[in-house]
Amino acid sequence: MGNPSAEYRRRLESLDRKALAEHQLAKLNDLLATLSPANKFYTEKLASSPQPLESLDQLAELPFTTKEELISGSPSLPMPANRTWPTEQYVRYHQTSGTRGRPMPVYDTAADWQWWVDCWQFVLDAAEITSNDRALMAFSFGPFIGFWSAHDALLARGGLSIPGGGMNSLARLDLLQRTGATALFCTPTYALHLVEVADQHKINLAHFGVRKIVVAGEPGGSVPATRTRIEKAWNARVTDHSGASEVGPWGYGDRQHSGLHVLESEFIAEFFSVETGKPASEGELSHLVLTSLGRHGMPVVRYRTGDLVRPRWPKEGSNRFVLLEGGVLGRTDDMMVVRGVNIFPSSIEQILRSFPEVVEFRLTARKRGEMDEIVIEVEDHMQDPKRIAEELQLRLGLKVDVRLASAMSLPRFEGKGARFVDLRDTDPIKSGETQP
Repeated sequence: MGNPSAEYRRRLESLDRKALAEHQLAKLNDLLATLSPANKFYTEKLASSPQPLESLDQLAELPFTTKEELISGSPSLPMPANRTWPTEQYVRYHQTSGTRGRPMPVYDTAADWQWWVDCWQFVLDAAEITSNDRALMAFSFGPFIGFWSAHDALLARGGLSIPGGGMNSLARLDLLQRTGATALFCTPTYALHLVEVADQHKINLAHFGVRKIVVAGEPGGSVPATRTRIEKAWNARVTDHSGASEVGPWGYGDRQHSGLHVLESEFIAEFFSVETGKPASEGELSHLVLTSLGRHGMPVVRYRTGDLVRPRWPKEGSNRFVLLEGGVLGRTDDMMVVRGVNIFPSSIEQILRSFPEVVEFRLTARKRGEMDEIVIEVEDHMQDPKRIAEELQLRLGLKVDVRLASAMSLPRFEGKGARFVDLRDTDPIKSGETQP
């Protein structure tokens, strides 16, 4: 994109569907021309596909890409399968978090990294971050992508970036206060963990200067109860963001807090019905498939993200990029079917976070025969899990086993929260057994 202006970004957001499709098609054909023959993986994969495409309708003739394809081979593979050029042409190394298997290496050229930074400007726009802001980046600064691109995007905007790696939560709170930080970048889990630490040390976060919080890494930023809880404790506005190391920074929160916009000037989004597998209609629960348009060194074409969403195509307003209502609702692997009802961890989080006395929780899913069963552990200041179970039954239509956990017994997280323990494939429960 080449460091686009705010005015240019607004024009892209306001494109109608026809003009946007023309923009995407031109970028897609440019990408495809780069890949053949330089990218061996996609040269072979797309050998029988039409090129160049005459319309985006032909995109459906191209095969899907899965993460398993990208990480196939030796565990010590120095480059992912979809690399385009020799290692010498890459300047950035990251790796996926490995929460669903071994970490996958991710490389970017200088041009690709600039694309990351340019994409992040849309997120900063949504969060109303300016050159006057001082932002604490509360992540480890390790090989996980985290907020590395946000850090560089903020520098490009002229803001002050405050690195928060290598310190504990109390030290980060002290750093926030000493620097007069106006913005915080972290996971939703960590924003809430800082609230807990502040409460323990009788620190009033609302008196800090933080008024803008950008969250990523988990669905919590688009879960209303979680977002409200963060905003109330910090007296700040939360903006959600979604991305993936192997895909790029593809989504950012809308100003009405109703979901995530896909950055369609840089990504082509496709939606396939969970029920039928066919292209989804508006509002239908769907599998999200993404094609990155500006990342030539490590591209993904029709990549199955594993995210489940509900798309809506705005016809009015200043931003007409497709909107995912409620953000990312869950992962394909996380969806549970409990007595015939589809349940996501995010829907349970929404209910649990509506109880201010619930400090932390953990959800464990297991199989009983062919059916999914769940147990929820809560650290509850009121010591009354019954009222939580009643609310879950009222709102989900299910009787859920809610158990009291002792204070500080459940794990705390600085990165992505791991509150969902899925034992369905490893620890089946035989009929008649009781869960521990």
